Amino acid sequence: MDSGTTKILLVEDHHLLRQALAEILGRERDFLVVAQAGSLAEARGLLEGVDVAIVDPGLPDGDGTELISELREASPGCIALIMTASLDRTRFARAVEAGAAGMIHKASYLQEVIDAVRRARAEGTLLSTGQIIELMGLASSQRDRAAAARAAAERLTPQEKEILQGLGQGLGNKEIARRLGVAIDTERNYMATLLTKLGARTRLQALVIAIRHGLVDLHPKD
Repeated sequence: MDSGTTKILLVEDHHLLRQALAEILGRERDFLVVAQAGSLAEARGLLEGVDVAIVDPGLPDGDGTELISELREASPGCIALIMTASLDRTRFARAVEAGAAGMIHKASYLQEVIDAVRRARAEGTLLSTGQIIELMGLASSQRDRAAAARAAAERLTPQEKEILQGLGQGLGNKEIARRLGVAIDTERNYMATLLTKLGARTRLQALVIAIRHGLVDLHPKD
């Protein structure tokens, strides 16, 4: 095999997209798609001998960014590129923190994908130093907020946890107050304190934080 050939791993759960991308990349004389996978489990057996991995973070059995550190162990020097339809910078920042060298949007033209793979292989990244610093800072800030939310969740009172459970069941203020056996004004005071503790501005944000930290059972037993 030509030493100048870039060996590519595609990890994408949409079969048609993966096959189309494999066919297009395979037409390039300096590319060779050596493996394809549609899940984390499948990809983990295909990490060796790879130069560039194009990975969808939204896989059916987990976050595709988990593969990045494993790729580096199995194929030292491998470049990992995230391919996603999402514009969520926080998610991209976490991927960069894990070691991703750049992102390819699924709306990109095929030539842009080809150029991105060549550039990543040649330069080691698609990101400038300034972009890396910005994204790493964003990832760190998000991690700090998550840690603060976890700490706050551990300090919730039984009444506040019951309010969160009520939110998860779609209950309104009056219904939650009735469940707690308190006046509606008291329930509102509890809610205000709860939002402050979790750093949330709305009931929905509080519920999202609660679900993330396992404080709400969305399918309670009768």
